[in-house]
Amino acid sequence: MKKLFLVAAAALLALNVNAQDKASKGLQGTWWAGGQVAFGKSDNGVSETKTNTFVPIVGYFVAPDVTLGLGVGVIGSKTDNTVTSTTTAESSTFIVQPLVRKYWGLGGKFFFFGQASLPMTFSKDKISDDKTTSVGLDVAPGFDFIVSKWMTVETSFSLFNVNSTTYKPNGGDSTSNFNLNFNPFDLNPGTRSVGGLRVGVKFLF
Repeated sequence: MKKLFLVAAAALLALNVNAQDKASKGLQGTWWAGGQVAFGKSDNGVSETKTNTFVPIVGYFVAPDVTLGLGVGVIGSKTDNTVTSTTTAESSTFIVQPLVRKYWGLGGKFFFFGQASLPMTFSKDKISDDKTTSVGLDVAPGFDFIVSKWMTVETSFSLFNVNSTTYKPNGGDSTSNFNLNFNPFDLNPGTRSVGGLRVGVKFLF
């Protein structure tokens, strides 16, 4: 009987230690996936513009409250003159965006996070063959709500960003410009929108 009691006690202790270890790790070791997929079309009677965006993002929790991620994708745009049936503008942009995110618990399933990303874009005008390269730094706070063990809903907005852009025309000299923005809120009357507000779903696996 004593041996049986000792075995049962050891099993309960092992389960408790394992549960505590799992709780302390949180989402550490968890992969996640999100991103953006969008298709748009506008027509003013003279020209028709089609746009498509496909930027998947995959990340990994390296600590209970820290995750690293990488987004890679493309954005395409094409404008056709509906009167002459000719293409007046067409461009393609390749995007690479590494990011790091830190979480803080707000109680229950709500979390606040701060994210820093390094978006890099490489664009080409398919008509003129002009090229544009951009490298930036974006700091974005946000909120995350855990819906289930495999899905969360999050929202964030751009708080601060810097951007360096180089424009290389076909057959001409390159030009560069640098922008710094710290304006998370649009204060124009009638809009009052949050700068770069993003809402999305993240899948955990």
